[in-house]
Amino acid sequence: MTRVFVYGTLKRGGANHAFLAGQQFLGPARTQPGFTLYSLGDCPGMVRAPGDTAGVAGELWVVDDACLAELDRLEGLDEGLYERADVLLAPNPLAASARTYLYTRPHHGLPPVGSEWLG
Repeated sequence: MTRVFVYGTLKRGGANHAFLAGQQFLGPARTQPGFTLYSLGDCPGMVRAPGDTAGVAGELWVVDDACLAELDRLEGLDEGLYERADVLLAPNPLAASARTYLYTRPHHGLPPVGSEWLG
């Protein structure tokens, strides 16, 4: 079982939320400062942003190994679109850290979203 922080289309109500069917929702969460979102069109990409002071808002889930493998495929790990990484969470009684997906391609010129994906 793995704690996963999701911040875009995997959140409840998002276009890809069905990938989390049968997994355990722990609650809302936020990363420590140092991350921000950019719009990739129909989904966001989270990147490290050393000057950020807000962090990124999202949800914390516990997923099984089969679900994690599906998420890896969805996020394009084999294609190098995203990488799975550990992220520290803002003070949260549910967990101090979780795994998440960071966008790995150049983001310069993409529209900045900030700390929360509302798409």
